[in-house]
Amino acid sequence: MARSPDFNQLLTVLRNEEPERPVLFELFMNVPLYELVNGEKLPGDDRLSLARFAAKAYRKMGYDFSTIYASGFHFSKDVASLHTRSLNDGAEITDWKSFEAFSWPEPEQFDDHALKEMDRSMPEGMKLMVMGPGGVLENVVSLCGYENLCMMLYDEPELAGLIFDNVGERLVRYYQAALQYASVGLVSSNDDWGFNSQTFLSPEMMRRYVFPWHRKIVETAHAAGRPVFLHSCGQLGAVMDDIIGMGYDAKHSFEDNILPIEQAYERYHGRIALLGGLDMNYLCNADEQAVYERTTAMLRRASGRGGWAVGTGNSVPDYLPPRSLFAMQRAARDFAG
Repeated sequence: MARSPDFNQLLTVLRNEEPERPVLFELFMNVPLYELVNGEKLPGDDRLSLARFAAKAYRKMGYDFSTIYASGFHFSKDVASLHTRSLNDGAEITDWKSFEAFSWPEPEQFDDHALKEMDRSMPEGMKLMVMGPGGVLENVVSLCGYENLCMMLYDEPELAGLIFDNVGERLVRYYQAALQYASVGLVSSNDDWGFNSQTFLSPEMMRRYVFPWHRKIVETAHAAGRPVFLHSCGQLGAVMDDIIGMGYDAKHSFEDNILPIEQAYERYHGRIALLGGLDMNYLCNADEQAVYERTTAMLRRASGRGGWAVGTGNSVPDYLPPRSLFAMQRAARDFAG
């Protein structure tokens, strides 16, 4: 039997405190999983049908929130794609001429009907977590191409700065619109920043072009009385102090080959909450008992200290075996007693 949702438990984690019982967290999941959990097929292919179907599955699995996009707003058709692609594909802005010709999308032009309807019908105790349509750096890379951007930062720094500003300013407006809804309890600032070995740009360039807009996103969420977390993959050790200094309430996305969640917790607990962290490759290959035991051990580590929620190191795509997700959820239920 699923426990009753209580978004306050997640808020407790985000305050770096210990919740009354283990809290589950995922950035997003997938339709085949929702269909498995709900015991039925997704009834429609529109945003509202998906949002309702997802919320039903999240609740059944014991989550205190459900994930949604505020609208269909996006900069590039590929930025939210789950498919592997080159960071140089699809460049639309490569010089001043293409910048001046580019038609910038405006957040206000996109339909927020799904969010508006979900605002009226969320299950009691649950809130919505709004994801961004990619982040500041992610969208600039998508618009310019990674190699083009690297050259532009040296050859045309003024142009690069204008592109970052155009992206950042629109993302702030996207979040401002979402935060008008009472059912939105949390926002995700999702913006992948690095490879396994380092950040995509030097820390100095990140501080000059990327971080000012992330500070504005944090300020926007906090001004609306909501927490905000950073989802970012890659080796971010060189900028972790910056992440904490920006005021992010939590950090999400961890990999065993960069920094296992157990080590990350010992290193950063008390400074920022940590969400999820069980490595994706591990979850795809480990058996259920191993996943159950590692989750339980992590819960013991956080017991009496707080600031951690049970979940994967990234997300739950359709290739991740449901058995691994269910093993984590079962460990959380059993630990609660």
